[in-house]
Amino acid sequence: MKFTASCAELSGLKADSLVLPTGSELENSAETINQWANNIISSAILSGEFSGKSGQVLVLNLPESAIKRLILLGTDGLTNQRQVKKAVTAACAALNKTKSKTALWLEGGIADTIEAEASIVAQSINASLYNYKKYNGDIKPSLELLTFLTSDKSVTSAVDAGLLYGAAVGDGMNTAKQLGNLPANICTPSYLADQAVTLGKKKLNKASITTEILDRSDMQKLKMGSLLSVAEGSEEPPKLIVMNYQGTDASKKPIVLVGKAVTFDSGGISLKPGRGMDEMKYDMCGGASVLGVMNTLTQLELPINVVGIIPATENMPNGRATKPGDVVTSMSGQTIEILNTDAEGRLILCDSLTYAAKFDPETVIDIATLTGAVISALGKVASGVLSNDQQLANDLIESGTQSADPVWQLPLWEEYDELLKSNFADMANIGGPQAGTITAGCFLARYAKDYKWAHLDVAGTAWVSGANKGATGRPVPLLMAYIRQKSEANRD
Repeated sequence: MKFTASCAELSGLKADSLVLPTGSELENSAETINQWANNIISSAILSGEFSGKSGQVLVLNLPESAIKRLILLGTDGLTNQRQVKKAVTAACAALNKTKSKTALWLEGGIADTIEAEASIVAQSINASLYNYKKYNGDIKPSLELLTFLTSDKSVTSAVDAGLLYGAAVGDGMNTAKQLGNLPANICTPSYLADQAVTLGKKKLNKASITTEILDRSDMQKLKMGSLLSVAEGSEEPPKLIVMNYQGTDASKKPIVLVGKAVTFDSGGISLKPGRGMDEMKYDMCGGASVLGVMNTLTQLELPINVVGIIPATENMPNGRATKPGDVVTSMSGQTIEILNTDAEGRLILCDSLTYAAKFDPETVIDIATLTGAVISALGKVASGVLSNDQQLANDLIESGTQSADPVWQLPLWEEYDELLKSNFADMANIGGPQAGTITAGCFLARYAKDYKWAHLDVAGTAWVSGANKGATGRPVPLLMAYIRQKSEANRD
């Protein structure tokens, strides 16, 4: 898929489709196009076919024209980035249904800046072109070229920058989607490790990326007893994937991303109910998002250092599996009483958070499909964020707003931490039936005291169920918005 910017006159262009963002009041380019197309837009408004309401889409054929069809995108009432993203996504879906090979997208002034608008368009186009069966390249999508049109020649460089960034983020989302959607008998810990190794071999111009894979014996030497306890019941060997993207001077402290990757979660001895268990292949979406971010970084080559740590394992029941009531010792030396083997994500993350300290990080962010409780609290709209540093939490909240990939902060108060008390270990791995997302965050916070840390619970946002079941690619846009902001600060 190719994206270009242009300020050429519309009358001299050819395309299969033209996307026109407009409200019910036709202004500037919309009025010009309406006159050029024999009042087709005003007629649609008068007939009630098109109201201009936010996100409404109408496809109109243009017979005997160099542009075969006009796709109207309603913009009346757009008030925030989430609404803009939703509207643009609707237009992208309509565009894809037309089977167009070439398309024009006319600047609509629907974002804070022209660069931001171009970025949203490119990201949405790439994300909308994703198809599980087509992803490996067996069948190519129809759309091959999208040209973003602006009337101001002075902003074409900003448009180019927006298209480049948005397209790369869309590709990263698609990477995360595909890994999440793969069945667990294919997407094993070893498969994820192979994907990371392949990405680590990519040759870059201004940056570098390397991959290291730690196996069971390496983890045993590091005394990662908590992580290994989750892997005990599975025939699939666990892997600790470590990816190091270096885009600036090695002396600059990295951002460390830690992504939970339980490639299938049966619950272990605390077996889950059978209904919906197929969706537990998505319990690796935190790790998939880290691989998605790394894929995006290799395209953009941002001047920043980022380390990705992905603890990958299955959680299965067998004769060797960890049992409720067992006590394990984490890499930090803290002991954990395992009251529920289905609270396994925090067990693989805590050792990874301890391991993260070796990189002397600027910040550490873990990403995990950790608790069903976050879905009860926030539904499928926002991811939960908990942090031991308020500025980091604020930065992630702002990045979520900018990227239309929102998060909502929950507290880490000592009253919640007390719920983790155990009679037989330093802590229990669950805190009881109340405030499950918060007590999970309190558990992880015990392993992140030496640096600025935030936890993203994406159990409600990493995938959708039902007829449209599939991974969403979130929170790749949020993470990239945060990383990009930090990379721009490095330039300053």
